[in-house]
Amino acid sequence: MNVEQIAPRHERKPLLIAAAWLGMLAVSDLPDIILNRLGGEVPSWMLWAKVGFLALFLGLTLLWKALRRLWPYALALFVLFMALELTSLFRATAWFQGHFNYKGVSFSLGFLALSALDILVALAVIAALWLMKRDRKAFFLVKGQLDAPIEPVRWLGIKKGNSWMAFGFIFAAAAGLGVCIPTILGIAPTADMLKKALPLLPVVLLLAAINAFTEEVYFRANILSTLYQVIGRTQALLITIVFFGLAHYLYGSPPGIIGASMVGFLAFLLGKSMLETRGLLWPWFIHFVPDVVIFASYALLFVKTQ
Repeated sequence: MNVEQIAPRHERKPLLIAAAWLGMLAVSDLPDIILNRLGGEVPSWMLWAKVGFLALFLGLTLLWKALRRLWPYALALFVLFMALELTSLFRATAWFQGHFNYKGVSFSLGFLALSALDILVALAVIAALWLMKRDRKAFFLVKGQLDAPIEPVRWLGIKKGNSWMAFGFIFAAAAGLGVCIPTILGIAPTADMLKKALPLLPVVLLLAAINAFTEEVYFRANILSTLYQVIGRTQALLITIVFFGLAHYLYGSPPGIIGASMVGFLAFLLGKSMLETRGLLWPWFIHFVPDVVIFASYALLFVKTQ
């Protein structure tokens, strides 16, 4: 490839970065947050509006040569939001609410039904990524190199020569502890609550495992695998951090800027581990540990109301 072929692609990189950010922010929870802060409610058609925007965005990446390298990213986001919309519509049906609303049925049945919908979304994303790339390694759906070198981060105490085999467990423990302290203080579980919730532990572990897997697929692998070779690892990682943080601003535990910041930092560790190990196992495990705490808190709150 000669210089003349390389130069136009290099010159287009700022445009690609700007378009990737715009696409993510437009379909993230940012519009919902703005409406919420202004005192309004998020309209029921918002998700459809985001799907429509992504359809236009995808069409633009296919028709405009300067943006063509973003079409896998646009398609990956379109499939994700289309799957989210369809499962959201199904979840809102009277049949689903009558049979699987966890407030009216058992904790296990209610939450496992919701997890099944998340699995369908993840499968739709995986199918799209497979059709585009034809290689699981290309979208991180493999174990990865568990002892891969970890790139130094001075403010985290990570030095040259360290590996993920050590820091993966450290990050998982820190994430679990960071969620556990405010959660336990907020719920203040009694001995009776703990006794009643203990039989739900196997379901809690299963729910945490499923949630960590599905979110790593469609929040992380989906975006990183379609972006990092186009706009660079740093920009792709930043986009996943902001996307994940915004998704937890309104509905996170805790909600608001503190919760979004905590989740954003976690997203940094998860994305870093995915890119550096070239696989899903470390990000899944680091994500799984705090999710155990979160679903355990749901179980405690459930038995508290019984």
